[in-house]
Amino acid sequence: NAPYLRLLSKRYPYSVEQLKAGHLEAALVVHIDERQPVRQALRQAKSRLALSVAIGDIAGVLSLQDVVTRLSTFADDALDLAIRTAISEVVPGAEPQGFAAIALGKHGSCELNYSSDIDPIFIFDPLTLPCRARDEPVETAVRIAQRVLDIMQTRDGDGYVFRVDLRLRPHPEATPLALPVNAAISYYESTALAWERAAFIRARACAGDMQLGSAFLASINPFIWRSGLDFGIVRDIHSISHRIRDHYADGQTFGPGYDLKRGRGGIRECEFYAQIHQLIHGGRDSHLRDRATLPALSALAAAGWIEADVAETLSNAYQLYRTIEHRLQMVDDQQTHSLPEGNAALDNVARLHGLRSGADLQNLLEPHVVAVGAIYDQIYAEMPDQLPFVTDQLIPALKQLGLTNCVDVARRVTTWRSGKYRATRSASASEALESVLPALLKSFAGAPNALIAINRFDQMVERLPSAVNLFVLLNAQPSLLGLLIKILCHAPTLADALARQANLLDGLIDATALMPVADVASLEKRLQHENPEAHLELRLERIRRIVGELRFALGVQLVAGTSDPLDVAQGYARVAEAAVRATTKAISSDFSVAHGYIPGRELVVMALGRLGGAQLTHASDLDLIFVFAGDYRGESDGLKPLGTMHYFNRLAQRIISALAIPTANGPLYDVDTRLRPNGDKGELCVSLEGFARYQKEEAWTWEHMALARARVIYGSDEARIECEAIIADALKKPRDRRKLVGDAREMRELIATHKPSQGLLDIKHSSGGLIDLEFCIHVRQLSTGRGLSPRLDSAIQELGYPDDVRAAHQMMMRLLVMLRLVAPDLALPPSATRKLVAQACEARNWGRLMTQLGAAQELVAALWKAEIRG
Repeated sequence: NAPYLRLLSKRYPYSVEQLKAGHLEAALVVHIDERQPVRQALRQAKSRLALSVAIGDIAGVLSLQDVVTRLSTFADDALDLAIRTAISEVVPGAEPQGFAAIALGKHGSCELNYSSDIDPIFIFDPLTLPCRARDEPVETAVRIAQRVLDIMQTRDGDGYVFRVDLRLRPHPEATPLALPVNAAISYYESTALAWERAAFIRARACAGDMQLGSAFLASINPFIWRSGLDFGIVRDIHSISHRIRDHYADGQTFGPGYDLKRGRGGIRECEFYAQIHQLIHGGRDSHLRDRATLPALSALAAAGWIEADVAETLSNAYQLYRTIEHRLQMVDDQQTHSLPEGNAALDNVARLHGLRSGADLQNLLEPHVVAVGAIYDQIYAEMPDQLPFVTDQLIPALKQLGLTNCVDVARRVTTWRSGKYRATRSASASEALESVLPALLKSFAGAPNALIAINRFDQMVERLPSAVNLFVLLNAQPSLLGLLIKILCHAPTLADALARQANLLDGLIDATALMPVADVASLEKRLQHENPEAHLELRLERIRRIVGELRFALGVQLVAGTSDPLDVAQGYARVAEAAVRATTKAISSDFSVAHGYIPGRELVVMALGRLGGAQLTHASDLDLIFVFAGDYRGESDGLKPLGTMHYFNRLAQRIISALAIPTANGPLYDVDTRLRPNGDKGELCVSLEGFARYQKEEAWTWEHMALARARVIYGSDEARIECEAIIADALKKPRDRRKLVGDAREMRELIATHKPSQGLLDIKHSSGGLIDLEFCIHVRQLSTGRGLSPRLDSAIQELGYPDDVRAAHQMMMRLLVMLRLVAPDLALPPSATRKLVAQACEARNWGRLMTQLGAAQELVAALWKAEIRG
């Protein structure tokens, strides 16, 4: 049934004898006879391998994976030998370096079939490529490439090795056969198209200078795997798919003549299905980046991005398709993927697969074709009808969607469509906008504060550099649309963040974004750059990006009502602590490159205030104190040595700058160091010995009150223990109760003078608010030496306060956390937002919440009066 294999069996009787004797592994050993010209040796080796692999395949001894791996490995070896040979012929005696082949397509994924082309891209490094005198590197590279093509694909009496298709290189109609590596990098970083991204999922360095090839792929990795979810690739690959179906229309209908590769429900759609999901999610999950189709489907199912039964259906179909594709190509060594149209030829292929007839073959394939086609078509929803462009027609359409203020809304829509905003100016942005506009406006119509949401959305779009991905993401993920509307209605702080970085929405595609954040150690590990040798700015930018995503997600949890504000407050604190730790490590490592280390000394970072108490709001700054353990004398051992005091003060200043400096992603945190010894007049970083002396001899009462919430968040266990002992000594020392109360009253009055209450919603500064409660707790802590936990809830319990005091603290903290997000200016929020806040604070409604707040403030005010009288 396979004339081509019959021909090979006559040509290579020794291989046949090995196979007859059952010595398959021996027959599969690739032997290239170095006594022969390289072209002849490679062709004969390929033919012997093709015969042995085919027999093992038909006999059921070799799996599909065995077959494609052996063919792909031989392609690597043959191409590598061709490159080495070409270099030695063009530049005799030269080292084979500076020229590499990047495998794409089935060669790149190690899935070659019997008659596959290989689709490499040739790159070269002008600085290391061997050249003869007076030859330009590009001329030499082209000559090498031409010789490689001759060795690989020119037909002669022994056939050919592999056909080579170089059309996947950038602009193949205008570029040389081999590209300078820097020019190739520049192209893929700036102007490459979406289908080229999809092609590079399978890319790998396969031959020639492997170091050059690997470095090239590492350079363009961000082009392939984008950290932001890019749903635009769905539309682009869908367009490619439609073009394939249109171009190969004759092979779309299942039956004789059906194209197994390009037909609806065929090989390409299995591959595209996997690649679409890899490109969408693989930028954020490196486990999804497998080059081969079957492992990619398995990884996507394991990660939950596709259904397990979908992965199984596609995998089973893909393996069957590829096996039948091999049978088709075994017949005459033709690069064909289509079932024969004649009955006799179809029967012949069926018998080669062990079936009785072509009808049996069709019955075997058809259920898979139908299932794959249905799965692939589900990726794409029908494009919604466009809204009218003429204002007179648009306004009635907006009313029909349920919107009010339709004249104002129509004006906004017209602005978005006009290209006035940079983000909507391009053709792709315009197309994406029209796709999402009906669903977007319908969602706005159902919003409690529709006009507020639309105005904030308008401000967001106006400030974005590009809105394409935002529109496409919202169109592809309708559930995100509801979250976006809630954010725009209730949380101006989050809306402002989206206006700076629309890709923050990407993080919400994963349901884990609405779950509690991990512990500090896990967060710190996540913030570390994958490459420990990466430049400092890259490491810091990773920290800023991930911290921004986490804080945004925590804010969304408040708006979505999925988490208790107290849990979110603790989440904010864990993120901040991990950010301080990761930033301190990155800065310290970079600082040591120039200045070295000081043996026996180390930096210690203490958190006070809300970070010390492990409860932050979205708007909290960080109260930090920097000290160092060890003797203050001596200097560092680096190329630019510094004295100990100078060393740690400069290091601390760099850490603060890294945390607080504004960037495109905004600053990480504002940092307040005024609680350090001597405040703004003191050194930024003092020794632990100096810190202990200051707390013992010079610190004011209010400084010890602040110290009651101090905890070490960075430093070795030994330094932590030493620091905690100093804090405990300072807080437990005997005190004059009358002086303590007098100092506390004076400090509270000073705060009230300089930071008076700004109204009903000023939960901190109002009489009976959180500051009064904190002062009560700190006065009792310092006067008794008990309940010295920096976490106020724990301190309240340890100090023996009644349960209603703890309940008052929790209620006010919930309210503070919510208001910092939804009403940062402390103005009364809209009615729908007030309802959201009341629910978060476990109150039936806003009125009931205000009643509870008044009762809590009365309780705390009475507690404070009793504390300062007692």
